Amino acid sequence: MAVDPRQVVAGFLTLSMFVMLGNMIKHDHFSSPGPQLGLEATGAEFNTMKLDDNAEMSNINTGGVENLMDADEEVKPCWTIPSPKTQPSNGYVTFSLTMGPEYHISQITDAVVVARYLGATLVLPDIRGNELGNKRKFQDMYNVDKFMRNLEGVVEVIEELPDEVSAKKPALIRVPNRVTESFITDTIQPIFQTNNYLRLAVIFSSVSLRPRETNNKDLDATACLAMFSGLELKHEYSEVARKMLDGLKELSKKSDGKVLAIDLRTDLLEKKACKTTRGARRKGCYNTDEVLGFLRSVGFSANTTIYLTETWWHKGLNDLKEEFPNTYTKDDIIPAENKGEFLKASNADLARALDLEICSQSDVFVPAIAGLFYGHVTGKRIASGRTQILVPSPSASTQASDFISTYISSKNHLAYKCYC
Repeated sequence: MAVDPRQVVAGFLTLSMFVMLGNMIKHDHFSSPGPQLGLEATGAEFNTMKLDDNAEMSNINTGGVENLMDADEEVKPCWTIPSPKTQPSNGYVTFSLTMGPEYHISQITDAVVVARYLGATLVLPDIRGNELGNKRKFQDMYNVDKFMRNLEGVVEVIEELPDEVSAKKPALIRVPNRVTESFITDTIQPIFQTNNYLRLAVIFSSVSLRPRETNNKDLDATACLAMFSGLELKHEYSEVARKMLDGLKELSKKSDGKVLAIDLRTDLLEKKACKTTRGARRKGCYNTDEVLGFLRSVGFSANTTIYLTETWWHKGLNDLKEEFPNTYTKDDIIPAENKGEFLKASNADLARALDLEICSQSDVFVPAIAGLFYGHVTGKRIASGRTQILVPSPSASTQASDFISTYISSKNHLAYKCYC
């Protein structure tokens, strides 16, 4: 029986993804000396304030929290739409979206940048779930019309490869996240000149979203466009997120009228030790008790409405619920008619997409875990002027302003190259 070469490529990509993901988690994503979670390896911008072992959580400054939540910033794009491409396409770039929506943003950005530089046509990616064989079309999750409209003139986008091209074997290229112009010219372009049908696999050896110096304004503008105007959930799914956020805001009217979103995932924290790295005394994540102590110390009211990026309630959250009774998970607030689709294990990427939307639009965001989710939520919040992001830190300070994300306080996020 004949073997479809696309199946061979897909199998290779799937295997490569799992090997890559394992290596990333082991070496880069949340690693540190010993079995602890260290921030340095993540490349993410967490606060690194010195630990005071004798600190007491007292002298609560509620006013600082209230002032923080009212401090929206007005921003505007610092970039212009890249000039239209006049040359006809001379090849095709294909890829898949994998590992969840926070990774999708980076994968889309890199693929668009590569296609723009090469003058190639971008083929809409499929979406691969964490389970083997779990695959959906791009338009099953994202707004395909808006995606293609926003890239019109910048990169040609098609839904499927022409039959005469799909019958051929693509050149598979492993592309580092946040691909550079030098990597494209030195590695990708020579391959493209001999085989103009490419299959990209974006590799995440780092999850840093810090800005870096570049000399190609066209590619910078293309990256800004792709990252901040590329992916949008399809209307039916964005409506679910909107209803959930509206529900949280309605609940908050009974208290202080504000919504606090916390990226806190006990399933991940149970597998990793959230300990301070030796010497540097930094942490890559914070457990429920530490988050509770942080909320108390900086002055959040017991009536604060809190959204947790948990799907189901976990007994480890009970202490948080006891002190902050208006605390909710997805299961608590998602419309009943949507639970079956969004909350089943095989659709974890859909559930995570809801988290991304709510955390990007809440009044305050608190990331308890370093990583790409924190980075892209921060980028979305910078683009919309919502810079109220507090990062827990083992500090004696009770001033909320002392815990502002360094992505914000130091303007150390690539979004500040796109918005000002």
